[in-house]
Amino acid sequence: LAGARLHGDPNPIGEAAGRDLLYHSPASYDEILTLARLGMLPFLLVLLISTWSWTRRWYGEAASLTATLFLVATPVILGHASVVALDVPVTAMSMLTLYVLLRWFEAPTWRAALCLGLSAGLAMASKISAIPFLGVSLAGLLLLRAVLLARAPLSWQLPRRIGTAAVALLLSVAVLLGMYGPRRVYLTDAQHTPSRSLDFLAGSHGVLHELAYRLAAQVPLPLGFKMVPLSILGVEFHNTHGHNSFLLGQTALNGWWYFYPVALAVKTPLPLLLLGLAGLALMAVRGWRTANLYRLAPAACFASILLFACLYSHINIGVRHVLIAYPLLAMGAGNLIVTLWQRWRSRAGHAVLAGLVLWEAATLAFTYPDYLAYFNLIGEPHPERILVDSDLDWGGQDLRRLEKVLAVRGVQQFWLGYRGTADLSREPLPHFQSLLPGQPVTGWIAITLLTLQENQAGYGWLDRYQPEHVGKSFYLYHIPGN
Repeated sequence: LAGARLHGDPNPIGEAAGRDLLYHSPASYDEILTLARLGMLPFLLVLLISTWSWTRRWYGEAASLTATLFLVATPVILGHASVVALDVPVTAMSMLTLYVLLRWFEAPTWRAALCLGLSAGLAMASKISAIPFLGVSLAGLLLLRAVLLARAPLSWQLPRRIGTAAVALLLSVAVLLGMYGPRRVYLTDAQHTPSRSLDFLAGSHGVLHELAYRLAAQVPLPLGFKMVPLSILGVEFHNTHGHNSFLLGQTALNGWWYFYPVALAVKTPLPLLLLGLAGLALMAVRGWRTANLYRLAPAACFASILLFACLYSHINIGVRHVLIAYPLLAMGAGNLIVTLWQRWRSRAGHAVLAGLVLWEAATLAFTYPDYLAYFNLIGEPHPERILVDSDLDWGGQDLRRLEKVLAVRGVQQFWLGYRGTADLSREPLPHFQSLLPGQPVTGWIAITLLTLQENQAGYGWLDRYQPEHVGKSFYLYHIPGN
């Protein structure tokens, strides 16, 4: 509506296409960016509504309102909901899918199956990581259901469940494939040129492989049949080969199994962290004692997803990859606050609980506007020694702040170490030269924390000087000449 147009194919990275949209559209950079960010807000609403609905159904009105308050007062959630990225959308749609899945567990109606298929398809279409998140959560819930059935037998309605589950699965796959549009393509040709998508779908050899190649050479299929396997294979390739990551002063290509527990420990407000973990434990204990799967579900999903991320993921570049932990923690916190409020009759007890809720809410005021780069008291005062990539510095998000500081200081030229996607030639910066690793210089120097931490050896000479902080993502130095 604002006149922005995509020119050409943005794959595989999309940075050039993104710069073209922002800098060369009829509307201004700020207007295009604002409109794009507004498009993310509905997903935040879906996330809040899903958390509220799930908590309300099995824990009551007071717990659902408290859980929603904890979630909306979490800086990391608001920070990621205000940038154009896929992490909040996949979190929102995955939470909605898990809630609908439990409704289907409760009553396997055709309506529940259709809702489950639609939400699961949209979740997977928003980001591929929804597939393992939903998969491990479903596996954990089915295992618990099997164990609980032995303790509290009930009618499982197996034939009806198989039928409705098949409908939900087919609909989710149809939605996922359909999101790529009606365009049809041949996955191979008459010479049966190897196709990664076909090999993924039908195997690399065998009768099914041969049959699939014969059909695919003659019948064009929707584009989704090509793109979905390539997306899954791309994520798998990325995970197998790792990603340069930073944690606790160290860098590694294949990450650390404890990356996400550490990230959650320092990026989560302490009231939510402590109350959420204790609340999930309480849910698990109560659910186990009463053989109630629905009371066990939040803790089971939290444990399943976190365990999967710790054991499998080698792409350790931010707590944003496990944002789904936050609504589950909020559910635990909401339930625990209400439980303790009812048990503690004293004014002192109520005052403590009210203080914890106010502490959580006040976090937003003290953190504004740097929600994305929030760290709790454990992570302060030097979060750059713990986490950087997308937790503290995501593409040098303080570039505009740097421009203003340099203008106020009257800087005419400087050295710049920058990891980001902005078109620096179109930004109002003084004349600059790239700051290369291993080459000490003098004068004004601006460097992003991601640049600094990912090449500690090359920029270690800067450790001798005291920097000025520009926002959360830039260090600014003034090093006089000899």
